[in-house]
This record gives sequence, structure tokens and C-alpha cells, in this order.
Amino acid sequence: MAIKPLKTVPVVKKRVKKFIRHQSDRYVKLRPNWRKPKGIDNRVRRRFKGQYLMPNIGYGSNKKTKHILPNGFRKVVVHNMRELEMLMMMNRRYCAEIAHGVSSKKRKDSSSKRAQQLSVEGHQRQR
Repeated sequence: MAIKPLKTVPVVKKRVKKFIRHQSDRYVKLRPNWRKPKGIDNRVRRRFKGQYLMPNIGYGSNKKTKHILPNGFRKVVVHNMRELEMLMMMNRRYCAEIAHGVSSKKRKDSSSKRAQQLSVEGHQRQR
């Protein structure tokens, strides 16, 4: 049976839409990834009405629900069995993700079976 997280606090994001770069809709060469406008006459930097919003500290997530996955756990990257066994005491709060450098042989054989024995939630991909 799957383990349920300790607390199920509703995760509320203050803003779901991405902040996009000024004039990135006009030019293909400008990617939509956010860059702070630095021009002296820039409308976005001067916060004129009807322009793109700039990210600031007020859009930050709640500290208690920050980095929580949709399944209710926080993710920890695990490289070996010792790190996996450390999660045994915190298995209602953290889930394990097997690191990129772990081979597919170890990924299939030992890690996933041991995680089930320790009842640690697995958040991984099998190759």
C-alpha cells in the first residue's frame, strides 16, 4: 500500500503564469525567458499601466509548502543505498529520486526493491 504524506496542506501558488521578457512576442531571437529590463526609457522597468509585470519578492511561495510535489512529498536525490536508508525515518515527509548517474542495472535490482522494503516513496524513472 502506498504511503500517504504526513500533512496535506493545500499548496497555493500566488502566480501560475510565467513572467515573460519584454518584446519577446515581437522578435523570434528574443526567448520568452525573463530578463530584467535595464533601459532608461523602458516601460516595463518603470511599471507603466498595462505592461508586463516584473517578478518581485511578493510572488514567493509559502515557506511551509515550498518545493512540495503534487503527491505531497518533498524530493531528495539518492545516489546509493546508504542515502536511501537515511530516508526510512522520514518516509512520510520525503520521497526518493534515484540520481542520474546510477546505472539502470542498480536502478532495477537493488534500489527500487529496497525502497519498497523501507516503505520509502519512489519518484523515479526506469530505463
